[in-house]
Amino acid sequence: MLDFDRKILVWDAPTRLFHWAVVGLVVGAYLTWRLNWMDWHVRLGYALLTAVFFRLLWGIFGSDTARFARFMVSPRQALRHLTHLLRRATDRQVGHNPAGGWMVLLLLALLLGEALSGLYINNDVADEGPLSEVVSAAVANAITALHWILWDALLAAVALHLVAILLYGVVKRHNLLWPMISGYQAVPAEAPAPRLASPARAAILFGGSALAVAALVRFL
Repeated sequence: MLDFDRKILVWDAPTRLFHWAVVGLVVGAYLTWRLNWMDWHVRLGYALLTAVFFRLLWGIFGSDTARFARFMVSPRQALRHLTHLLRRATDRQVGHNPAGGWMVLLLLALLLGEALSGLYINNDVADEGPLSEVVSAAVANAITALHWILWDALLAAVALHLVAILLYGVVKRHNLLWPMISGYQAVPAEAPAPRLASPARAAILFGGSALAVAALVRFL
């Protein structure tokens, strides 16, 4: 029997802040679109793009559990993990499990595509995107259609993510939500604690991400 009573800090503050900031930004983007507050919708889109840029950098230079190289596995391994989804046994992974790693990648790809496509939107309802003038009308219309397709795909992925969290809680008695709030996860006794990157590094990467988005919007 493995001892899962040992709790360690698995999710650093930057990763948790990114997670919950994205939740708020996506909800805010939807509400501002429904209320036709397009100026705020655009601002939230810029903030979302900044957050995604940061998470991509954090996935390379951040803490162990945030790094793509540490949790990305082959699709075969992820599918094999899913075959054990309905078993009671608790996962032994510290951080993302094999299937969860692919879900992270999918969500980031959809968020990135949604935010970038918003820069090009050009139609009779919403304001023109800051980059809509650098492409032809046909291309801008195609990207606008893609913006809506990606939104629907994002909602489907979020729904799947929530279902997985619920299944893990009910079937495996493995709470995936609380560790993303507190940062602490119960792990096997022999599991090593992950190395955590410094907040200063996170601040530098976030600042660089914000500058990149500002340059993308203003100068391209």
